[in-house]
Amino acid sequence: MDEILHRPGFLGTSANFAADMTLVLSLAVAVLFTIGFVLARRGRYGIHRWVQTTAAALNAILVGWMMILPFRDFVLPGIPDRLDERFYALTTLHGLTGLSALLFGVFVALRGNELVPSALKFSNYKRFMRVSYALYMLATLLGIAVYLTWFVGNPNPPV
Repeated sequence: MDEILHRPGFLGTSANFAADMTLVLSLAVAVLFTIGFVLARRGRYGIHRWVQTTAAALNAILVGWMMILPFRDFVLPGIPDRLDERFYALTTLHGLTGLSALLFGVFVALRGNELVPSALKFSNYKRFMRVSYALYMLATLLGIAVYLTWFVGNPNPPV
């Protein structure tokens, strides 16, 4: 599997296959979250719950499988000394925003599926879901910026 992930990418940048696949899957998850958002606006709450739960689960797998290790290997060693460099600052901001979106989003998904203790339940579900969606979209936009910074115009990125 390592061999496949480290071969050249398919988007025409200096990224490897893993980075290109991460970008494409992240965009697919963003589309799923957006479809779920539209379904909720239309009052289709049953299918909305399934779509959002699926998107949250896929996002958690994607973060755990494809994002944490590159952050640990290529970004974390430069913190805090290199935070004045665009790549480190942007990737750190993306990581913090993405982690917040992941944790909050998983909590909201668990709440939506009645899987949290009653002490953690909340009544204004719409507000929590909108904040979760906004955080995820911000993390996605920052992830695109990280990809562009790391792999477009950078002939020798760390991969």
